[in-house]
Amino acid sequence: MTNSSDRRTQDPAELPPPTLVQDQAGLSALLERLDRATDVAVDTEGDSLFSYRERVCLIQVSAGERDWLVDPLQGLDLARLGTVMADPAKRKVFHDGEYDVLCLRRDHGFRFKNLFDTRVAAATLGSKAPGLATVLQERFGILLDKSMQRSNWGQRPLSEKQVRYARLDTHFLVPLMHEQIPELQRTGRDVVVASECRRLEDLAPPDREFDPEEWVRIKGARALPPLDRQVLRELFVLRDSLAREANEPPFRVLNNETLLALAAAQPRDRYALQQVQGVSPRQARKFGDLILAAVAHALEKGPIARFPRLESREGTDGFDEESLELHERLKNVRKLVAEESGIDSAYVLNRHVLVRIAAHKPLALEALARIEGVQDWQVDRFGARIVETIARFEDERRRGVLDLPSRRRRP
Repeated sequence: MTNSSDRRTQDPAELPPPTLVQDQAGLSALLERLDRATDVAVDTEGDSLFSYRERVCLIQVSAGERDWLVDPLQGLDLARLGTVMADPAKRKVFHDGEYDVLCLRRDHGFRFKNLFDTRVAAATLGSKAPGLATVLQERFGILLDKSMQRSNWGQRPLSEKQVRYARLDTHFLVPLMHEQIPELQRTGRDVVVASECRRLEDLAPPDREFDPEEWVRIKGARALPPLDRQVLRELFVLRDSLAREANEPPFRVLNNETLLALAAAQPRDRYALQQVQGVSPRQARKFGDLILAAVAHALEKGPIARFPRLESREGTDGFDEESLELHERLKNVRKLVAEESGIDSAYVLNRHVLVRIAAHKPLALEALARIEGVQDWQVDRFGARIVETIARFEDERRRGVLDLPSRRRRP
């Protein structure tokens, strides 16, 4: 859907330059402008592709057709900007804001109230490609250059191309939101966006501690023989140590494909090491001895017979086979509702809430409504289907006729 806004023909190249905020005086001037704003667009850029511990390297802010690029690497006191983010009287507009919210809370302790996510709105309105570049092209005929998406945002000074790229991530978000809100209201989908945005406001950053057992999540790890698993684990731990020391992301030290090749080859000397596909001469020179020592240590420790148990990314730890079956059935209900409504399944019912429903097994709408995270609109629109699914599951369980995966595998 489109409108006749003047922004549709506005050439991003003709916009006045954004204001770089690199000192407290510049930040104070920005905050004075934000005091008068009711809608504030926000985005961030980080350096996760270039450092071991990613950090927020740039905060883009737009309000009243003006754009600012706040540089948190200059040691600015951002407490007052955090107050703006937590102010319920000011609407903060993000596009795909989950990552930004988590990073700003992790690095600066920001909390958020009155958040609106234009990507969530686009997906809820039925967009199959709700990325910012696609949405802005469809809505306003604007073509974004995304070539700077993977650039090093921790470098200083920022290039002119980085500055142009960064400001456009927020410049059009407020007018985009103003187009989306009436459409959401007309279709009754505003409650869907509202509940997802409240979830985003409450997000807390996860624990960033290294887990040596995460080696098992590497694609291909579970296909390895037991001794190769031990070698992979030792190399996985070594890689993290090297990455931490060099302040580089682990994949830049040794990528996963090289780890798997080393685990299979198990080189005992430098000549054998240099024959392993993916090991560069530079890597062999820089930490070849450490790789060989890790391989030798793994061979001394011996095979890993059983894979470690990691926390399920779906949150179903502790579920028995029957509860996992119910969880799958509820996921199917969510999928059907999503297909019928044209709304992304993640916004139909959040995965964490889905796990709580599977754990509590509510058999009445009143009980469903009391589960943490369940919204009134969800109870009204498809709560009966959830309750019916659980009731049918419980009936099959009592009669001993549940069709479980273990039973389906029997000859």
